[in-house]
Amino acid sequence: MQSRVLVDALANVARGLAMGAADVVPGVSGGTVALLLGIYDRLVAQIAHLSSAAGQVLRGRLRPGLAMARRADWTFLATLAAGIAIAVLALVELVRLGIDEQPVGLSAAFFGLVAMTVVTTRHQVSHWRAGLVVVFVAVAVVVFVLLGVRAGSVTDPAAGTIIAAGALAICAMILPGISGAFVLLLLGLYDPITEAVAERELGTVALFALGAALGLGLFSRLLQYVLERWRDAVITVLMGLMAGSLRVLWPWPVGDANAEGFGNAALGAPPASDLLSAIVVATVAAAVAAGLHRFGARQRPA
Repeated sequence: MQSRVLVDALANVARGLAMGAADVVPGVSGGTVALLLGIYDRLVAQIAHLSSAAGQVLRGRLRPGLAMARRADWTFLATLAAGIAIAVLALVELVRLGIDEQPVGLSAAFFGLVAMTVVTTRHQVSHWRAGLVVVFVAVAVVVFVLLGVRAGSVTDPAAGTIIAAGALAICAMILPGISGAFVLLLLGLYDPITEAVAERELGTVALFALGAALGLGLFSRLLQYVLERWRDAVITVLMGLMAGSLRVLWPWPVGDANAEGFGNAALGAPPASDLLSAIVVATVAAAVAAGLHRFGARQRPA
């Protein structure tokens, strides 16, 4: 029994590592990885449960709120959060360097991962209808167009701005297909926030975490509500979000890719010199995503 608990805990840490690694890349969502690994519904339900408990406490109902909090799956949440934190702290500077120095290979890898996730997620829709196909295409097109807009970088953001950015980014992070890191990029806050994490600027990190906690508490309950009532439609919208987000992962933006990294969403033609290597990287990443999907399917309760 103890060995099984340990295995489950280590597996959750590994899932958290994968989610955290995705969260620091503009264009990739930790929610995408959670969906791929089969823990998305469980994660949203647990976050919504804690949000309800916090609401009870804030309304002065301390005893019922604490009782609700004790019923949360803390082992699942703590091990997953540990993996996410380790990945973010360990990889944020590496990803920053990769975006600058190897933008084609890195974006090709995540392009393949997200594209395969769109394919595998289609099985979560219980019954495809013409209306759902229209929704998928419409959402993908709208997101594809909107991702062509990018804000300039903000220097020395105010405390309120950082808190608001944390709330928006965390909402995006738990939605498959929307990258919290790319939301920061659109707001012009990706560089200052990731630099704060890399340099261990605790004040900025604490403000961002406060905003994330507020956004997570408010948004998770809404997401759980719509998932319970309109699951097929919600999954279809999420698939459209993922498909549209492929624009920002296209390995060959117009202009100087090394200068822009994932920030340049203007699509360019692939040069023959690195086309083959990018296809190979994207194919390998897609195969890894398919393997993760099969692993996640085996982990779901029957």
